[in-house]
Amino acid sequence: MKLTLLFLFLTAVCFSQIKNPDITAKEIYEHIKYLASDELKGRNTGSEEIREAAEYIKKEFESYGLSPAFGNSYFQPFKFNSSVKLESKNELTIYVNGEDMELEAEKDFMPLPFSGSKSLKGDLVFAGFGIQDLKNNYDDYKGIDVKGKVVVIFRLYPDFQNSKSPFAIYKGIRQKAKIAKESGASGLIIVNGYEDIPFAKDDEFIRFAYDRAPLMTDFPVVQIKRKYIEKIFQIKGNSLENLFNMIDVSKEPSPLALDGITVSMSTGVKIEQGECINVGAILEGSDPVLKNEYIVVGAHYDHLGMGGENSLNSEKTAQIHNGADDNASGTTGVLELAEKFAAMRDKVKRSMIFVAFSGEELGLLGSAFFANNSPVTLESIAAMINMDMIGRMDSSKTLIVYGTGTSTKWNELLSKNNPGFTLTMNADGFGGSDHSSFYAKKIPVLFFFTGIHTDYHKPTDDYDKINPDGEKEILEFVYTVINELVVNETKPDYVSVQKKETESTGGWRVYVGTVPDFASQEEGFKISAVNDGSPAAKGGIKPGDLMVKFGSKTISNIYDYVYALQEYKPGDEVEVIVRRENKEIKLQIILGMK
Repeated sequence: MKLTLLFLFLTAVCFSQIKNPDITAKEIYEHIKYLASDELKGRNTGSEEIREAAEYIKKEFESYGLSPAFGNSYFQPFKFNSSVKLESKNELTIYVNGEDMELEAEKDFMPLPFSGSKSLKGDLVFAGFGIQDLKNNYDDYKGIDVKGKVVVIFRLYPDFQNSKSPFAIYKGIRQKAKIAKESGASGLIIVNGYEDIPFAKDDEFIRFAYDRAPLMTDFPVVQIKRKYIEKIFQIKGNSLENLFNMIDVSKEPSPLALDGITVSMSTGVKIEQGECINVGAILEGSDPVLKNEYIVVGAHYDHLGMGGENSLNSEKTAQIHNGADDNASGTTGVLELAEKFAAMRDKVKRSMIFVAFSGEELGLLGSAFFANNSPVTLESIAAMINMDMIGRMDSSKTLIVYGTGTSTKWNELLSKNNPGFTLTMNADGFGGSDHSSFYAKKIPVLFFFTGIHTDYHKPTDDYDKINPDGEKEILEFVYTVINELVVNETKPDYVSVQKKETESTGGWRVYVGTVPDFASQEEGFKISAVNDGSPAAKGGIKPGDLMVKFGSKTISNIYDYVYALQEYKPGDEVEVIVRRENKEIKLQIILGMK
């Protein structure tokens, strides 16, 4: 452990020993200052630094006299797929006119992060941008045999400079790879085009980063530096750039068999597993009956580490994303409320679970694991209260509350305890934070949030921009709400919120009503929850189903599902095949409008 980190941690522990059991702006500031410090390097899920944050939270719970939530431990470890890495065998050779062009991995070519691992040899064919858009009578594979061959395609789409290009929805590399594979190709090579944008000009590789979906089984996908493909076309008497410009302007496919050119390649890509932890503590209720019911108070304590795919930082260099508001502020809320309720334990009738989740930024991984491996029965959880980004209250005093439709008790409870906030209420229990994992289990939820700001997911989300007095007001409000929940004889009822389909105002988005399971690594689209009253629910899709086909499209991951939706419009009826308890079930879904 670094000396600076040790000093900061010991300072924080000393602070915890002298603090006030009331909710105070000073404690809020000090908690956030530690959790969002540079020494914790953004608390990336699975990192050494997030474990330091977990230790800090654990010691706080201990100092309040709370019991461990997970047997004899405050920690609930869970495994997750953390990253991808190249294995040793990544080779590529192009054979043309008796010449062997041996390319070096990571310099001349790069496997894509979702590439399958396989060795193969095959003839090379060119298929434009690798797009099949039958609605617009555009097919880069029409008239060319790609079965058993290696296809080379451009990265983006024709008419790129047109912001309203109908081909824009086909730019996804996974989508292109799926089309190539389903067309019978044995492998795919991506090459940058000649667009007037930095990565094309500099011929940069696509970033090698895990995209949270399974690898493509037995199908290698690589990107090659443009000069090698240019050389091949020159040998064949063509110009790659001229061909690019012709397709881009005419928007007409121009597939080409590159006779006599063979490619041999081997790819090795592996998903790495990591481990992280939820941190939880229990305050047992004082009532002999009500203590068997629980109010869960939670927030995620992870953030983006040094940046990564979810960063909105415009600079390419890795920088610490401290996540003061997102979500050191919410974690601090859990600590302050835990301390206050612990100090008045004799008045708390229902039991309480205080929990800091990890893996939220990766897809609610920690809260989903908690909900699927709860230390108490789900039936005994009366409600879940979530706090995410509550540290930037501005002069408007606007406080956003999600989940207000998930119980008939919420609107009255919030209104009568409101000290003067401008409350923006959203009925839905699903959304981009950890309360969703509980609502999916039919538990009423509330989620408190002060809104997105310009520092969101950027290195500038620092502790000195927090409004500790504003957060204190929020936490005192949340306290009054929770206090009623832990003393009232009647627990809040659960209400399923049905989403209303909206009228189109120019353009449309298809609505199905499925909620993805981001932790799944099964081949298909795993569904963690289904919105009641949604097209999915009406069609018979259930939580836990694994979607393997949507219309004519095979579904291997969430990206396939998203791409398949693009081909339909609201009102279309689609046959969907799901796998449930090892049986394939055919269902008919009438798509809605989002």
